[in-house]
Amino acid sequence: MVTPNDLRFMAAALSLAERGVGRTGNNPSVGCVIVKNDIVIGRGWTQSGGRPHAEAVALAQAGAAARGGTVYVTLEPCAHISQRGPACAQLLVEAAPARVVVALQDPDARTAGEGMAALKAAGIEVVAGVMASEARQNLAGFLSRINRGRPFVTLKIASTLDGQIAMADGSSRWITGEIARAHSHIERARSDAILVGAGTVRTDTPQLTVRLAGLETVQPRKVMLGSGNAPEGWEVIRTPREIAHLDCNTVFVEGGAATATAFLREGLVDRLMLYRAPILIGAGKGCLSDIGLTQLGDAHGRWQISDSRSLGKDRLEVYESAQ
Repeated sequence: MVTPNDLRFMAAALSLAERGVGRTGNNPSVGCVIVKNDIVIGRGWTQSGGRPHAEAVALAQAGAAARGGTVYVTLEPCAHISQRGPACAQLLVEAAPARVVVALQDPDARTAGEGMAALKAAGIEVVAGVMASEARQNLAGFLSRINRGRPFVTLKIASTLDGQIAMADGSSRWITGEIARAHSHIERARSDAILVGAGTVRTDTPQLTVRLAGLETVQPRKVMLGSGNAPEGWEVIRTPREIAHLDCNTVFVEGGAATATAFLREGLVDRLMLYRAPILIGAGKGCLSDIGLTQLGDAHGRWQISDSRSLGKDRLEVYESAQ
């Protein structure tokens, strides 16, 4: 039976899970809350690099008080032993809570139900599927890598009202304002890798760093799409489909137009983030070229809006792929 408190504390666990997004390598970013007598006695989220796991952090905080309590975790506790740490399912068995409430079953074949089975075998009540849709959003990158063999791809486009990303001479700094740019840096910090095309690398020599106070140490991998030499420390892929070789959960594609077009043509964009400045350029450089559509009707039904907000003078619209 799912109680109002189950929803309340799972929401807290999901909020904690957000703290690790983009920082856990190819591990999922998980949140965990341990409650006893309606009081939180332990909380944790997956730490940078993927270890320790959320459950291990929360259990260390709760100590012996976890016995008889309720554990809320956004993904099924892992059941496999790793050289980097113990299986969370075993840690929970040893801690002996009365209940474990899980948002999603782990699709990783090494766990895939085995974690919950181990808990049940130890006499611990398991409730699964609580706030599952919210957990799927939080774990979109991990789920994409496991289920589809590639990272979750977000395409960012910063344009004018008439869809231009630069003047005719190529100048583009800055189309959007400081608040919109700061928001995009937050999205960088939530990504495992940032990708731009070779043309953008040669023309703009972008830093692709997170330049926000407090997040200076959060620097995603830098990836160039195309051929030729990349700056030191960058990775290179030749085609959009080679993102599967990056072995990570999330990729943030920043441009330019040829790169955005290539990812859309291949059907590899899962989320669009459109930052629009209230300006018109007219003759300039468009944000896209031919993405492979042959009929207007084929353009409909492919995207659904999930967020819309003002960022200072600019506007952000977020669309999720409906495919």
